[in-house]
Amino acid sequence: MDEQRHESGAGRKTEKSTFLPFLIVLLVLIGWFAFQSVQLFEERGALSASREAQEPQVQNSSKLRASLDAMARETARLAKQGNANARLLIDELQKRGVTVNPDDNTASAAPVDK
Repeated sequence: MDEQRHESGAGRKTEKSTFLPFLIVLLVLIGWFAFQSVQLFEERGALSASREAQEPQVQNSSKLRASLDAMARETARLAKQGNANARLLIDELQKRGVTVNPDDNTASAAPVDK
């Protein structure tokens, strides 16, 4: 009888559970996603702070562009009235691909995405 128990015990293969490896992988994935989420939130905050820091420069550049557009419109009006120097300036701007509309009274500042 001893031999039968011994043989049957020796013949068994132990079944290994896959629970522990899956648990480890799951915990690692949860940790990785948590880490990535924290990093993304920090980067988002830094990007927001950077954007806020640039806002005064954007406002100043919009004002400068509006004043340059107004000056270009006035120069185009002078050229239309026959001023030779203004005509030379407008011709040089057109050669460089800059178009000036003397009748446009709206500030053509570049749109700012928010």
